[in-house]
Amino acid sequence: MRITGISTHVVGTPWRNLTYVQVHTDEGITGVGETRMLGHTDALLGYLKEAEVNHILGSDPFAVEDLVRRMKYGDYGRAGEIVMSGIAVVEMACWDIKGKALGVPVWQLLGGKVTDKVKAYANGWYTTERTPEAYHKAARAVMERGYRALKIDPFGTGHFELDHQQSLYAVSLIEAVRDAIGPDAELMLEMHGRFSPATAVRLAHELAPFKPAWLEEPVPPENLKALEKVAAKVDMPLATGERIHDRIEFRELFESQAVDIIQPDVGHIGGIWETRKLAATAETHYMLVAPHNVGGPVLTAASLQVGFTSPNFKILEHFNDFADAEIKKVVKGAPQVNPEDGCFHLSDAPGLGVELDVDAAAEFPQQQARFDLWAEGWETRKPKGAK
Repeated sequence: MRITGISTHVVGTPWRNLTYVQVHTDEGITGVGETRMLGHTDALLGYLKEAEVNHILGSDPFAVEDLVRRMKYGDYGRAGEIVMSGIAVVEMACWDIKGKALGVPVWQLLGGKVTDKVKAYANGWYTTERTPEAYHKAARAVMERGYRALKIDPFGTGHFELDHQQSLYAVSLIEAVRDAIGPDAELMLEMHGRFSPATAVRLAHELAPFKPAWLEEPVPPENLKALEKVAAKVDMPLATGERIHDRIEFRELFESQAVDIIQPDVGHIGGIWETRKLAATAETHYMLVAPHNVGGPVLTAASLQVGFTSPNFKILEHFNDFADAEIKKVVKGAPQVNPEDGCFHLSDAPGLGVELDVDAAAEFPQQQARFDLWAEGWETRKPKGAK
């Protein structure tokens, strides 16, 4: 079997563009991959156009390792977010092809299942008025859908510092959310790399009574020493990793033991097998894996293949029941959270178990998507000028 070409489809919303790539073969089997870029969608499409000629055409889709190696190193440039995302969408499509050709789900090809279900946590649910009352109501609605976990960034446009009044308000929002979801649900606290170590530590202590399941990206991701400073002073699990685009770059993070949970994005770090390798390394450092997942149904399905096969997999992020829920219709067989237990359950469907509906995707044309975490009202996912 050989790859005969790729086709790209961008599904657009005001705050995110989802790039779907179909990989076609001479035996009529087509696989699909997906990633979500922030402001770099056209750059990704440009890279894929060149990579198709230089690396992809004529390749054996079963030889995933070889194709990834050639795409990563064959251009003699250091692969960053764009290249690794391009690799990811092609790589997961190849796994999809391989599973379909053999009649088995991808998780079976990765060593088989270690669990029948993966817990989900909700994100994108607080696209409402930024008040305790509104957040209480929205969080309650998340629980009513069957979720047992959710994540929130309550810090507005905070950057490095957060003054006393803003800090009190953030605490009031978290207090409302915890009251809405009860003591047993997991509450993930997101900082989006906003703060200096001192501010992050202070806020962590002020929010500790509400029992966060983790503190995510407390400081900007570029400075590991700053993260270590927070880890030394905070008594709750730390999580990070969504903005690391090469598993090799996790090495110093592992050595530092500064975090408890790593959050690679399957769509940015080279795909399913690269993430599974990273999960195995994390296991040797007694760390859990909870992938960043702001994509649509295909990226969710790809992330679940890692989840079903990794003993140290904690939980998977899920936006698609809340922000832009209508985009789920672009994929047939989209993974669904079971309302009985708040989990994704194992699927035996071949490959990734999903199919892109090209006609449905065409109903969501590419937009000038914009998402600025330091803009007033960013949490509503409605950028300035969007309807």
